[in-house]
Amino acid sequence: MKSNVNWIYKVFLLSFILSILFSGISTVISNSFNEIILTIIILIVISIGIIFDMIGVAVLTSKEANLHAKATKKLKGAKEAISLLKNSTKVSSVCNDVIGDICGIVSGSLGAVLTISIANYFNFNLTITTILVTAVISALTVGFKAVFKGVATKNSDSIVFMTGKVISIFKKK
Repeated sequence: MKSNVNWIYKVFLLSFILSILFSGISTVISNSFNEIILTIIILIVISIGIIFDMIGVAVLTSKEANLHAKATKKLKGAKEAISLLKNSTKVSSVCNDVIGDICGIVSGSLGAVLTISIANYFNFNLTITTILVTAVISALTVGFKAVFKGVATKNSDSIVFMTGKVISIFKKK
């Protein structure tokens, strides 16, 4: 029970820090750029959420035995991939819930900034612009997460192994 409480504290703190980081950077950036750059930033934030959601699903559906074969061949990233699977619940929670949810919130707040900017620049009705921007952001996020969850379940071993490779680049030797 104690480790579960510690995990909750860690997730809370991680969420808080990442939210400050993502929100702070995106707010500073959003005030500095035009509508096109802001739209690109929103698409990047949505993409980050989708990628991490895909990794979270892949970690839950991947088979550890398939990655042990790669580890015996000493392929770079295999040990890290196995470690991800051994902690699949926590990894999935961080990927899907922490990073995915933060990206959803940040893309929504950036969407609000974009909405006001578009409405002011083009002299559009703010209510209609808000509805349209929100609908586009929601449709992109939900639609592509659904598509990539299917990709994640079909290619879980490859996705986890690739994630392990990326992690191995940053790991101290």
